[in-house]
Amino acid sequence: MSHITKLLMVRPVRFGYNIQTAASNHFQKFIQGRDPQASALEEFDRMVCSLKEYDIPVIVVEDTPEPETCDSIFPNNWFSTHEDGTLVLYPMLAPNRREERDPRVIKTIMEAAGTKNVLDLSGWEEQGEFLEGTGSLVLDRKSMVAYACRSPRTSEAVLNEFCNGLGYRPIVFDAVDNSGSPVYHTNVVMSIGESFAILCKDVILSPEELSEVESCLSEAGKKVVGISYGQMCHFAGNILEVKNLRGEKFVVMSQTARDILTEDQLAVIGENSTIIPVDIPCIENIGGGSARCMMAEVICCQ
Repeated sequence: MSHITKLLMVRPVRFGYNIQTAASNHFQKFIQGRDPQASALEEFDRMVCSLKEYDIPVIVVEDTPEPETCDSIFPNNWFSTHEDGTLVLYPMLAPNRREERDPRVIKTIMEAAGTKNVLDLSGWEEQGEFLEGTGSLVLDRKSMVAYACRSPRTSEAVLNEFCNGLGYRPIVFDAVDNSGSPVYHTNVVMSIGESFAILCKDVILSPEELSEVESCLSEAGKKVVGISYGQMCHFAGNILEVKNLRGEKFVVMSQTARDILTEDQLAVIGENSTIIPVDIPCIENIGGGSARCMMAEVICCQ
């Protein structure tokens, strides 16, 4: 059975600074004196247009004013779809982010993907355990490896249930920022394409854990592009490789990330693909997430 992957993106209605997530996401910035919704909407629409110019299939879902979900623009955190027809629903740390699991959007995903079964992990919220989708997980879908850095948003107990249910091997490590706090999501530390991987080695302090991550990437045949701590803070790790309907490969990253990467790094990333930079400074600064976070893959069985 063949598959195509579409990108689900949620067009914001009430985008803004989420005080419930700020304690664990040090990428967020509170900026006074501007209308974040208007700016985010412009950036979102511009990004969708850029993707469609390359014939990348995008499903745009319009958010609703109620319930108020200021982070709905980052749908990859609450669901993922898989080649075997499984839809996974994830437990979210912030109560206002749990509202993003909208039955209306879930129906759209299931119809597009041809979902055969649902793995609902959201019940872990009652036990104070969380796993925030492909924010917490960076998946090597071909090698069936799930990379995850421990944080208040990434529980090993929930990770193990995910891996047992989907057949993934977990690779778990600690990643800390310059203040000694856990990096909130794995997908700012690293990303994985077909032939390359991006990895911020500076934040993985354990030599043993770093060696395990590097060895696993090497075994999977990935050419590792190391990024610095400063580059990570400019979202250079928060990228996604996608394909259009003709099978052509693209790497989507923010303009912020594109500007901070060196030509040598970009040459490796773009060796077999076209880089698409998208300008999303308001979304990055106020939301604390970048291009990868805005795109949730819907794997459709054909």
